[in-house]
Amino acid sequence: MEFLLDPSIWVGLLTLVVLEIVLGIDNLVFIAILAEKLPPKQRDKARLIGLSLALIMRLGLLSLISWMVTLTKPLFSVGEFSFSGRDLILLTGGLFLLFKATMELHERLENREVNADGNKAYASFWAVVTQIVVLDAVFSLDAVITAVGMVNNLAIMMTAVVIAMSVMLLASKPLTNFVNAHPTVVVLCLSFLLMIGLSLVAEGFGFHIPKGYLYAAIGFSILIELFNQIARRNFMRHQARRPMRERTAEAILRLMGGRRQQESSSESSEVAKAMPQEAFKDEERYMINGVLTLASRSVRSIMTPRGEISWVDAMRPVDEVRLQLLDTPHSLFPVCRGELDEIIGVVRAKELLVALDHGIDVATFAAATPPIIVPETLDPINLLGVLRRAKGSFVVVNNEFGVVQGLITPLDVLEAIAGEFPDEDETPDVIADGDGWLVKGGTDLHSLQQLLDTQVLVNREDDHASLAGLLIAQKGQLPTVGEVIELPPLRFQVIEATDYRVDLVRVTRARTDNDEEESPQ
Repeated sequence: MEFLLDPSIWVGLLTLVVLEIVLGIDNLVFIAILAEKLPPKQRDKARLIGLSLALIMRLGLLSLISWMVTLTKPLFSVGEFSFSGRDLILLTGGLFLLFKATMELHERLENREVNADGNKAYASFWAVVTQIVVLDAVFSLDAVITAVGMVNNLAIMMTAVVIAMSVMLLASKPLTNFVNAHPTVVVLCLSFLLMIGLSLVAEGFGFHIPKGYLYAAIGFSILIELFNQIARRNFMRHQARRPMRERTAEAILRLMGGRRQQESSSESSEVAKAMPQEAFKDEERYMINGVLTLASRSVRSIMTPRGEISWVDAMRPVDEVRLQLLDTPHSLFPVCRGELDEIIGVVRAKELLVALDHGIDVATFAAATPPIIVPETLDPINLLGVLRRAKGSFVVVNNEFGVVQGLITPLDVLEAIAGEFPDEDETPDVIADGDGWLVKGGTDLHSLQQLLDTQVLVNREDDHASLAGLLIAQKGQLPTVGEVIELPPLRFQVIEATDYRVDLVRVTRARTDNDEEESPQ
């Protein structure tokens, strides 16, 4: 036991353990990549078998030191190159490593890890174990030769190998999980294997490449990848602060080509370029855009505003009520007592006409179907459930003071998604006019923004929902007829207005320098 007190023994052991761990990292990385090809339940078993075989091989080779020495003797020569048993093993292992790393890289870059039925294709357990054994033989030879060259004591060599393999065994699972969870790390590790395979081939031909060069390159690449992972984690943390629904909607809209935000990421832009816009027609893009942005809208942007509501006054004579029902194309009416805020109930025009013919009082008949009232702060998604309970009727939107702001029918929600469906007594809100559009002041900003394919009209923090509200907010007061308001890239000119509202606006796109250069002189 006196040799245990020799400091040189402990220094040699420690140095050899460190070198054995360093030399085994490439083996560990390759085992992690191969283990990913197996079903999750078999990965731990494959790792244990692979590392156990590596330990057995290294101990077995160490016990055959006399045979190891003969491996360095030349067996034959080809031209200027002479080959020993060690050279042939290194050459074969290097070529296998180059082939396997190239195939793995090709598989990942071509994204061929999924079968046609959508399930991931797993490799055979013993096929993976066989590949691990082949690579273990190559890496074990390199590690054993290093041990023989550093230490003369066989016990020290074996102890260092056992300690190094134990450390690798403990680190194998965390390393495997990390590598499999980061696709860029897998590609980086495969590039390391290509470099190591090339160095083994060079060693087989007698060209020695110092390991320090390889490890310096690997270390620098790992440092750069560390910066990349930190940047990616910070980006994901920033993205996580935004609602998932909003992020998903924006991603889908970019894929459809419906949004051209300059701040879009390069990755999303590349995906959008890969998917041609012809894959979706304009109507389809409009409808999908409407569905995805519905949740971010306010009830006020969907409802029919108070000024456009047709309602029945129960205080008016029966003949006037009958004429109103016959002259208006609407099928549903709110019945009120003297003013719109005094709603009695909701009636169908044909049912009320029959009731009038039977002499039933208008207020009495309307009271049988009281209105469904919702606050103007209600979320549009929750509004859908209320409309289902209305069973084809409409809901009345009130503010906090109980004043009627508008009403919403299922058709209003459909228009928010698919575009306007004018009634017989209505004209379209937006009409093409030469190189611009004539737009009603009460036009919903979300619909107008989708139609004009821009992102400058709607702001979540604004409390207005119509084009007139936007222009008043931009001007700070009610604009007058002929006044022009610039909101790049759009230009708004007031065509019709009264003392209390904006009725009609002409919208055009501002001319750019490129447009002026292309215009004929």
